[in-house]
Amino acid sequence: MKALDVVAAVLLVVGGLNWGLVGLFRFDLVATIFGGQAAALSRVVYTLVGLCAAYQAVSWKAIQQRWLVPA
Repeated sequence: MKALDVVAAVLLVVGGLNWGLVGLFRFDLVATIFGGQAAALSRVVYTLVGLCAAYQAVSWKAIQQRWLVPA
Protein backbone atom coordinates (compact mmCIF):
# COMPACT_ATOMS: atom_id res chain seq x y z
CA MET A 1 0.00 0.00 0.00
CA LYS A 2 2.90 2.38 0.58
CA ALA A 3 3.76 2.19 -3.11
CA LEU A 4 0.20 3.25 -3.98
CA ASP A 5 0.52 6.12 -1.50
CA VAL A 6 3.68 7.31 -3.23
CA VAL A 7 2.20 7.04 -6.72
CA ALA A 8 -0.89 8.92 -5.60
CA ALA A 9 1.21 11.65 -3.99
CA VAL A 10 3.38 12.05 -7.11
CA LEU A 11 0.33 12.32 -9.36
CA LEU A 12 -1.19 14.88 -7.02
CA VAL A 13 1.98 16.97 -7.22
CA VAL A 14 1.90 16.72 -11.02
CA GLY A 15 -1.76 17.75 -11.01
CA GLY A 16 -1.13 20.59 -8.60
CA LEU A 17 1.75 21.94 -10.65
CA ASN A 18 -0.33 21.68 -13.81
CA TRP A 19 -3.19 23.61 -12.20
CA GLY A 20 -0.70 26.21 -10.99
CA LEU A 21 0.53 26.67 -14.55
CA VAL A 22 -3.05 26.92 -15.80
CA GLY A 23 -3.91 29.51 -13.15
CA LEU A 24 -0.81 31.64 -13.55
CA PHE A 25 -0.04 31.38 -17.25
CA ARG A 26 -3.05 29.70 -18.90
CA PHE A 27 -0.67 26.92 -19.90
CA ASP A 28 -1.84 23.31 -19.57
CA LEU A 29 1.34 21.21 -19.54
CA VAL A 30 -0.52 17.89 -19.62
CA ALA A 31 -2.50 18.96 -22.69
CA THR A 32 0.66 20.25 -24.35
CA ILE A 33 2.53 17.00 -23.79
CA PHE A 34 -0.29 14.65 -24.75
CA GLY A 35 -1.94 16.52 -27.63
CA GLY A 36 -4.71 18.67 -26.17
CA GLN A 37 -7.27 18.43 -23.41
CA ALA A 38 -9.52 16.12 -25.40
CA ALA A 39 -6.71 13.70 -26.29
CA ALA A 40 -7.10 10.23 -24.80
CA LEU A 41 -3.79 10.33 -22.90
CA SER A 42 -4.57 13.75 -21.42
CA ARG A 43 -7.92 12.47 -20.23
CA VAL A 44 -6.24 9.42 -18.70
CA VAL A 45 -3.81 11.66 -16.79
CA TYR A 46 -6.61 13.97 -15.61
CA THR A 47 -8.67 10.95 -14.51
CA LEU A 48 -5.74 9.39 -12.63
CA VAL A 49 -5.03 12.66 -10.83
CA GLY A 50 -8.69 12.90 -9.82
CA LEU A 51 -8.76 9.30 -8.62
CA CYS A 52 -5.56 9.87 -6.63
CA ALA A 53 -7.11 12.93 -4.99
CA ALA A 54 -10.18 10.92 -4.01
CA TYR A 55 -7.95 8.08 -2.70
CA GLN A 56 -5.89 10.51 -0.61
CA ALA A 57 -9.01 12.23 0.76
CA VAL A 58 -10.76 9.00 1.72
CA SER A 59 -7.63 7.26 3.05
CA TRP A 60 -5.98 10.17 4.87
CA LYS A 61 -5.98 8.61 8.37
CA ALA A 62 -4.97 5.16 7.12
CA ILE A 63 -2.10 6.66 5.12
CA GLN A 64 -0.88 8.52 8.20
CA GLN A 65 -0.92 5.30 10.21
CA ARG A 66 0.96 3.35 7.52
CA TRP A 67 3.74 5.93 7.44
CA LEU A 68 3.92 6.48 11.19
CA VAL A 69 7.38 5.63 12.48
CA PRO A 70 7.35 4.33 16.06
CA ALA A 71 9.49 6.40 18.42
